[in-house]
Amino acid sequence: MHSNKNTISERIADFLERYPPFNELHQRDLLALSSEVIIRYHDKDSIVFKANESPHRYFYIVHKGAVLLEKEDQKTIIDLCDEGDIFGLRPLMANENYKMEARAYEESILYALPIAVFKPFAQSYEEIGDFLIESFASNTRNPYSKDHRGSLYGESETGTPASAPLLAGLQPTAYSKKIISCTPTTDIKGIAKKMTKKRVGAMLIMEKELPVGIITDKDIRNKIATGMFPISAKASDIMSTPVITYPKTMTVTQAQMAMMKSNISHLCLTEDGTPNTPAVGILSKHDLMLELGNNPAVLIKAIKRTRKIKKLKRIRLRITQLLKGYLDQNIPLTLTSKIITELNDACIKQVLQLSLKKMKTAPPVAFAWLSMGSQGRSEQLLHTDQDNAIIFEDVAPERLKSTTDYFLNLAREVTRGLNEIGYEYCPAEMMASNPDWCRSLSGWKSQVSHWIGNPGPDEVLLSSIFFDFNRAYGDAPLVSALSEYILEQTANNTSFFLHLAKGALQNPSPTGFFRQFLVEADGAHKDFFDVKRRALMPLIDAARVLVLSHQIKAINNTAERFEKLAVLEPKQRTLYLSCSYAVKALLKFRTKQGLLHSDSGRFIALDTLTKEEKVKLKRTFKTIKELQELVRVRFQVSNLLG
Repeated sequence: MHSNKNTISERIADFLERYPPFNELHQRDLLALSSEVIIRYHDKDSIVFKANESPHRYFYIVHKGAVLLEKEDQKTIIDLCDEGDIFGLRPLMANENYKMEARAYEESILYALPIAVFKPFAQSYEEIGDFLIESFASNTRNPYSKDHRGSLYGESETGTPASAPLLAGLQPTAYSKKIISCTPTTDIKGIAKKMTKKRVGAMLIMEKELPVGIITDKDIRNKIATGMFPISAKASDIMSTPVITYPKTMTVTQAQMAMMKSNISHLCLTEDGTPNTPAVGILSKHDLMLELGNNPAVLIKAIKRTRKIKKLKRIRLRITQLLKGYLDQNIPLTLTSKIITELNDACIKQVLQLSLKKMKTAPPVAFAWLSMGSQGRSEQLLHTDQDNAIIFEDVAPERLKSTTDYFLNLAREVTRGLNEIGYEYCPAEMMASNPDWCRSLSGWKSQVSHWIGNPGPDEVLLSSIFFDFNRAYGDAPLVSALSEYILEQTANNTSFFLHLAKGALQNPSPTGFFRQFLVEADGAHKDFFDVKRRALMPLIDAARVLVLSHQIKAINNTAERFEKLAVLEPKQRTLYLSCSYAVKALLKFRTKQGLLHSDSGRFIALDTLTKEEKVKLKRTFKTIKELQELVRVRFQVSNLLG
C-alpha cells in the first residue's frame, strides 16, 4: 500500500510540474506537496463550492475535465477552468466566503491541495506568491464585476460598465482558420499524434471536403483510455457524428450559448452554417474565452498558453482595448497600471520562455532579465521603446566570454521577439542585446561604481535609467545583490546626489512667462508640448534621487515613491502627495492622448485640448515647480546649473 501511495503522488507531481506555479518548485518540495493532495471526482453539473459558502481547507487544480466559475445571481460566467487551471484561491488569499460558484462543466477529476500545507511554499518561493496573487487579483478585480464596482470606479462613471461585455458578445467570433483534419479511416494513434504535434484539442473528420465528424481530447480520453476501443480503432468508430455546424458569422454570445447548450468544447464553422458546405474553421472554448477578454485572467491564461511569439501580438492588442476600457470607465490609474503592468510582464516572461526553448542549450548559469525605464517603474501603459538588461551569475575569467556570448544570443532572440509584438527597439541601444547592458554581477557592480564615482552628465543619464530596473524574469537573489550594492555605493555620497539632483533639474519648467505652455521650438515636433520631457520627467527624476537618498529599495513606481516620501518626511507630506497625484494625472492624460492618436502620447498639439484639460495640466505644473525648488535646496544645487 505504501509504494502505491508513492506511485500516486509521483503521478500527481508529474502532472503538477507541467503547470505554473508548480513548475517553480524543486523536485523534493513538489513530491512533498503531491503526497498531501486529495483526489476528488465530480459528476457533470455537481457543485464544488457555492457563492457565500464558508472557505474550504483546500484550493483546487483541474486534473481532468472542466469547471465553470460563475456569479450565482446572474449566472455571469467569470471563467472556464480546464486541465492545469487553479481555482478557489479565496481562502488562501483572503480568508472570507467564496464570491462565486464553482460547478463541474463536465465529468471532472480535481486535485484538492490543503492550504495549511501549501502556505509555506507560497511564502518561500517568490514566483509562486506572485503567480497566485496575479491569478487571484485577475479573477476578483474584473472591472465589470458588480461586487467591485464601488471600489474600482472613480467618482464619475460614463455609461454602464456592464454594457462592455455585452457589446463584446455581439462581435463575430475570431475562429482558427487552420483546420486539422483526417478521413474516417484514419487510426486513432495517428490522430492522437497529429493532435499532439499540432497542439490542437480537436480533429475534424472530412469526406469529400465536407465535415462528417469530430474527435476531441475528451473522446480519446473517454473512449480509448478507458479501453472501450483499442488505439488501432478508426476515426469513424469514436467520432461524434453528424457534426453540429454553425455559420462563420456567428457572434461570441451565440457561440457561448451553443457550447453550453450542446455541452461541447469545439464548434465547426462552415460557409453557410450547414454540413453541406466546406468547413472554414474550428472554434474552441479557449478561443471563446479569449474573445471575452475583458477579464485580465483570460488574457493572462492566453499569454501563458501561447506557443508562438507572433500570436502574442494579437493578445497585446486586446490588452490595449482593456486599457482603453479602464480609462473610459474612470477606473483609478493605480489599479489600471498594476493590471496592465502584470499583463505586460506576462508577455515579456512568455517571450523569454519561448526564446529559451529556441536556444540549443540551457543557460550556463543563473540569470535575470531586467525591465528598465517606464516598464521598470510600472508606468509603461502604451507601446514604447524597449529598455532592458541581463545580469548573470559570476563565472571564472576563462568562462566569461562564452557565458556573455550565450546571453547576448539569448537577448537578441528576446529583443527580436519583443519587437515583433510591438516594443520598438531602443534608438540608443539600451537593450540586453548590447554588451554594455549584458553583464555578470561583478561586471554590473563595476559599471555602477564607475557611474557613481564619475558622475558626469552621461553617467547620470545612464545610471538614472538603470536605477529604475525591475526583475521581469529569472533569479531574484542576483537582482537583490545588485540593489544592495547600489545602496551601499550611494550611501552618503553627496557628490553623486548633487549630480543626480542637477540631472533632475535639467528639464525646463513646463510654463514660461504669462503661464504659457512651453512648446518645442524646432525639429519634427515644433510647436507641440512634450508632456514626457517637460512634465513627467521632472517628477520621475526628482522621485528617484529623493528615494535613493533615503536608501529605499524595491519601490520603483514614481507615484509610490512619492507616497513613501510622504511617510518619511511628514513636513513635506502635502507636496509629496500632490506630486503622486500629478504623476497619475499626467500618465492618464498621456495614455488617453496616445490611444486617441495611436502613438506614444508624448507630443501634444495644444489646440486639440479642451479648456478643462489645459487647466488640469497647468495645476500639475505648480506642483513641479515647488518640487524642483525642494530638490534645489535639499541637494544644494546652485542656480547656475553647470
